[in-house]
Amino acid sequence: MVNKKTFVNTLLVILGVVFVWSAIKPHDFFTWLLEVLPVIIALPILFFTHQKFPLTRLLYILILIHAIILMVGGHYTYAEVPLFSWLRDTFDLDRNYYDRIGHFVQGFVPAIIAREILIRNCVVRTGAWLFFVVCCICLSISACYEFIEWWVAAVSGGTAEDFLGTQGDIWDTQWDMLLALMGAISAQILLRDLHDKQLLTLQGQLES
Repeated sequence: MVNKKTFVNTLLVILGVVFVWSAIKPHDFFTWLLEVLPVIIALPILFFTHQKFPLTRLLYILILIHAIILMVGGHYTYAEVPLFSWLRDTFDLDRNYYDRIGHFVQGFVPAIIAREILIRNCVVRTGAWLFFVVCCICLSISACYEFIEWWVAAVSGGTAEDFLGTQGDIWDTQWDMLLALMGAISAQILLRDLHDKQLLTLQGQLES
């Protein structure tokens, strides 16, 4: 197994390379800043807490993936990511679906974050209540993000259109929240066993 230092440094190098690429001539700097702001906020938090509250490797990898999705979306805007524009045009789809993936991941990754914090702090350990509370947390995060989009649009007017990324869909907000919920459910079903195993490993490392 790769040692902790090498593992963390590898993730940081990947994050740094993608961040620099994302910041070079983005489609719109204001939109880029709004999209990557969660990454800019999260990185110092992870840095200052990694000694007292280190996370599982699974979670660090998921956070990196989420960050990359945000940075790619920020560079192109969610409605103009080239691969998904190609899929839209090739298969005659009604929109660029990159933002749908982004909102699915907005539930998928926070679900494991919430699960890890709840279990390790003995708030809710296992079972149906843990599953339910995690879903509620992820829906709350998704709703708050929609509030932020609304407030930014209200303050900025047309300049926030790329940030909203509704692409003409009047039900875009509802789709975003539904996909976040689906992501939260999927993460808990698919990654539960792996996450539990890594939690036990981490607990053993912290106690040794």
